[in-house]
Amino acid sequence: MEFKNLLVEVKDDIGTITFNRPRALNALNYDTMGELENILSDWWEHPEVRGVVLTGAGRAFVAGADVTQFISLNDEEAWEFAQHGQNVFNMLEDMPKPVIAAVNGFALGGGCELALACDFIYATSTAKLGQPEVNLGIICGWGGTQRMARFVGLPKARELLYSGEAISAEEAYRIGLVNKVCAPDKLLSDVYEKMKLILTRGPLAVAETKKAMNQSFKPVLEEGLELERKAFSYLFTTEDKVEGVNAFLQKRAPHFQSK
Repeated sequence: MEFKNLLVEVKDDIGTITFNRPRALNALNYDTMGELENILSDWWEHPEVRGVVLTGAGRAFVAGADVTQFISLNDEEAWEFAQHGQNVFNMLEDMPKPVIAAVNGFALGGGCELALACDFIYATSTAKLGQPEVNLGIICGWGGTQRMARFVGLPKARELLYSGEAISAEEAYRIGLVNKVCAPDKLLSDVYEKMKLILTRGPLAVAETKKAMNQSFKPVLEEGLELERKAFSYLFTTEDKVEGVNAFLQKRAPHFQSK
């Protein structure tokens, strides 16, 4: 199976998905999300794929959603955009196999949300992680308002989401967002080493452990994701969203007016 925006490899029972739009810092567009959904569906019960690794080509893991898509979205389209992204990331989180994010560079916005939907995160020492959506006058739409607190706790999650600041891999490790910081040339080898160790354990036991841990959050997560979609789509009716997106694309500071 060949894809336009993803590189896919299966070796030693590990499926690797590499986001491959390096000129756009691997920003997630509709096509990429559709391709990711197709791969996850194919691998869900694929006997030759027992673990999944996500990483990026070039100097980014995933730098976020493709902001150029936001220019023309109305609130109904924004709702559908959030819904689709949440569905794909829920599929990633619910995979009955271990999933590790190998964050090799920028993991911002939707890219950070993508990593949060994985079981845990290894990052290169040069990585930057964060949720900068408030800089655009919008909020996370793919689960960031819900999953970040599960990784780092509510006060730190609030700080990151309110400020929109990106943090270093070392800081991400300190607060519990990242499990391990790796040398740039050791990231994938460290991830594969850990995945191979996990794959020596009982696969049904690992799958049931993951299912049980996820299930404890499910009712709250589902309700929270709906609230996130509502807020995300509402903000696409505001002048602040227009100003934030235009400022981002024009590489200038936004001038928000609470309208």
